[in-house]
Amino acid sequence: MTSFQPKYLETHAQGYLKEKIGQAYKRLEACTLCPRQCGVNRLEDETGVCKTGQLAVISSFNAHFGEEAPLVGRNGSGTVFFTHCNLLCNFCQNFSISHEGEGYMVTDTQLAAMMLSLQKAGCHNINLVTPSHVIYPILAALAIAIEKGLSIPLVYNTSAYDTVDSLKILDGVIDIYMPDFKFWDVAVAELTCEAADYPDFARKAVIEMHRQAGDLKTDAHGIAQCGLLIRHLVLPENLAGTQEVMRFIAEEISTDTYVNIMPQYRPCGRAHEIKALSRPLAGVDYKKALLAAERAGITRLDRRGPIFGVR
Repeated sequence: MTSFQPKYLETHAQGYLKEKIGQAYKRLEACTLCPRQCGVNRLEDETGVCKTGQLAVISSFNAHFGEEAPLVGRNGSGTVFFTHCNLLCNFCQNFSISHEGEGYMVTDTQLAAMMLSLQKAGCHNINLVTPSHVIYPILAALAIAIEKGLSIPLVYNTSAYDTVDSLKILDGVIDIYMPDFKFWDVAVAELTCEAADYPDFARKAVIEMHRQAGDLKTDAHGIAQCGLLIRHLVLPENLAGTQEVMRFIAEEISTDTYVNIMPQYRPCGRAHEIKALSRPLAGVDYKKALLAAERAGITRLDRRGPIFGVR
């Protein structure tokens, strides 16, 4: 049996990675990388909703042990936290990073060095957190890192506010897609993110991610190698539409989808502006979410358990 190799190695060897870098670069001229379709010239460092020009901005990079079990393993997930965001939930738990721009600009060479240092530290993957608006610098850095020996899976850790066109650029590059399917209801998406089109884009994005990557596959030690892993943050008063999201996953994606139903909601940022979001999640809400997954036929759940006792 041959050992696992990330998709991007073959894509690079065949010369397709260079083409994908060119495609992403071209999209920055009048930026259409994400559903916001701002149309600004990011090559001239004009900025739109994501407040990012040509270069990526990083808040931190490290071995992370709070991610899903198949990503963490023994040595952690090699997370690279990108500053800014294209969705901008008003309750974001990383508000200072996503909304306020905490971080520092890096060149493609510096970003490649971060990836390589995480691999050297023993991390099981490179976990690209909030990557939708920085596809070009990620690809440019990846090309440099490959030449210097990068050989662990790439994780695309996204809000799912992605266009299918942009995801197709990443076909053959990303090994593990990890979207956080946030809202089912249009009104909730508009209220929290000013993105009424979020549910439609998220559904199409997750379908495309599964087309590219399939169900999550792990090695003999339970470490993720490739596939789709879906997150879903449970919100108070069922604002996330958990039942509908679970039914969609089961019926339109796969009942073998690995799902992390997350119970850690707490009021952050501007959450207080919405009454239902001004309190932490109750244990009963989480219990209902797990039941919704069970009723939909989803059984591959991340089993780290909630941060509170279910009541």
